[in-house]
Amino acid sequence: MDAALITVGDELLAGDTTDTNATWLAGQLTDRGVVVRRVLTVPDDETVIADTVREYSDAFDAVVVTGGLGGTPDDVTMDAVARAFDRPLAPDDLAREDVERTLAAYLEANPDLELDVDVDAEAAIPRDARPIINPEGLSPGCVVENAYVLPGIPDEMEAVFGEVAGEFAGEVRSETLYTTDPEANMIGDLAAARERFGVSVGCYPDREARHNRLKVSGSDADSVAGAVEFLRERVTTVAADEGRDREETVGDR
Repeated sequence: MDAALITVGDELLAGDTTDTNATWLAGQLTDRGVVVRRVLTVPDDETVIADTVREYSDAFDAVVVTGGLGGTPDDVTMDAVARAFDRPLAPDDLAREDVERTLAAYLEANPDLELDVDVDAEAAIPRDARPIINPEGLSPGCVVENAYVLPGIPDEMEAVFGEVAGEFAGEVRSETLYTTDPEANMIGDLAAARERFGVSVGCYPDREARHNRLKVSGSDADSVAGAVEFLRERVTTVAADEGRDREETVGDR
């Protein structure tokens, strides 16, 4: 299974908000064996969102879209996804019930507050799409064909993804090693592991932790395990935080 991630928001492109959603989602999908092929941030532009969702829907097994749900003028994601699949927006009964329940609970907790919420607009998703109830907020997500639409507020996004997380599964397996060996000294061994076992081997320096992280990935668990053992015999492996601890010990002397 492969997937593409689309994060929506002018604030992301302007650098006003850090895009933690993409990193979190990519990690969740990778942990489930899914190969993430694309991560793209797009503006609050209905045409751009619609065109990108349509393109990625055709190219990949799943598309996960996050951000731009709600009632403000820049919240155009749901309209764009409906347009991508040539469907009208329509209030969903299950989504409407949840929106009403959420509003009632919020007003009960804040009796002095007045809200002017268009419930039908909040509960509108592409016709015949499957709603995903939002346990942490107001705006529901939805699944339309192979596109999963999630809110952009991180705690809401994580909660809504949790409702459909079981639908994502792939065959890629990964193991991680940590080493204080210099990257340049490992090039031959990393290349040999790739060639011999047919796996992907990435080397990622972590200057704060003062080690290199080696990630071995492949669709065959035995090949991944074989490559890991091959590397363990050739590089100096350490615990994830040992490189940092070693530097701190030296600095304390």
